[in-house]
Amino acid sequence: MSRFFQRLTFVLAATIFAALGLGFALGEFGMFGVHAGGEQDGAYRQMHVYAEVLKRIQSDYVTDPNINTVTTGALHGLLESLDADSSYLTPTEYKIYKNRPTTGVAQIGLIVSKRYGYATIVSVIPGSPADREHLADGDVIESIGDTSTRELSLAVIRLMLEGKTGSTLSLSVVRPRKPDPDKITLTRTVVSPPALSEQQYENSSILYLKPGELTAARVDELAAKIKAAGKTRKILLDLRDVSEGDADQGIRVANFFINQGTLAVLEGQKFPRQTFSADPSKFLTSAPVAVLVNRGTYGAAELAADAVEDAKRGDVVGERTFGEGSVQKTIEMPDGSALLLTVAKYEGPDGKKIQDEAVAPTVIVSQNTDDDIDADNPQPKQGDEILNKALALLKAKNS
Repeated sequence: MSRFFQRLTFVLAATIFAALGLGFALGEFGMFGVHAGGEQDGAYRQMHVYAEVLKRIQSDYVTDPNINTVTTGALHGLLESLDADSSYLTPTEYKIYKNRPTTGVAQIGLIVSKRYGYATIVSVIPGSPADREHLADGDVIESIGDTSTRELSLAVIRLMLEGKTGSTLSLSVVRPRKPDPDKITLTRTVVSPPALSEQQYENSSILYLKPGELTAARVDELAAKIKAAGKTRKILLDLRDVSEGDADQGIRVANFFINQGTLAVLEGQKFPRQTFSADPSKFLTSAPVAVLVNRGTYGAAELAADAVEDAKRGDVVGERTFGEGSVQKTIEMPDGSALLLTVAKYEGPDGKKIQDEAVAPTVIVSQNTDDDIDADNPQPKQGDEILNKALALLKAKNS
């Protein structure tokens, strides 16, 4: 093997081993004199495969390849093969990522993740540019500008969706049941999260609440509404398309309805196991509760729904949720690149990893997206079968 490929293989190996936390020094490594065992032996054998593949690419590919591009693509694929949230950032990408603004950022109103290799819309913020173009949960963003999202990490995709107020963004979007992608140009703006919505049903015996997001401030609002409702009023908690918020706030919401037992667990290979138990002092109501979920229920909202379901505290009604619940660690590389590596995942009380299995409702009802509830006037409509089913279930329960 040439010295070039020895050096290239070593660089690739260094990144992989750093990501896996195995660690090694130059004088310890295989072709440079490795003596390792167990998992390190297996990883070292794979490095021979990587080296041979790189060698064949340079010697046999139709044109002389750009090895830097090949290696970057391999690293993107390596991280993405773990899960959608793990990403490799080149030095340029990581510099932009570190320096990105955290407030006042203009966007188009999309929460995205990756599914099947492409950017996928988790939820759309009401009233946003994306909402006005009728983008919806489950639509696939095939490309941003001229770049396929298959070639981009999730972290970079999210960065590209943001920009200066008034700047434009071109997307190619694949919608269900449409063979050809739609070409859409959107203008970025500062998008405000939806306000908390509330409504009374069944002669005020049922309080409908839709938090919109699960930040600390919004969950404070939610707690105040539940306290004001009293001990006997039934609660209908709408977590459909609630995809922004903090995991600890999702667990806190579950605690409003559950006064004992495990609410969630966070665990990883080298991440200290954390068990989140219900705090009786934060328990707010023992009245019947129903939780509405759909494909846009994501992250913190999934933790809340899963805890309510596992505790058999109330019905979870709607569609299977998206499946997100993990913690990432940023690992900087010597060349200025970085890894965003998932180091722990949230589990429900039953040990099910939410990111791997999502939350399956106790009562499955498909959502009619053409006639959903109006966030500004959340009256049940004939087409909103999820809401109507939950109301019927709550109406039949004794306070």
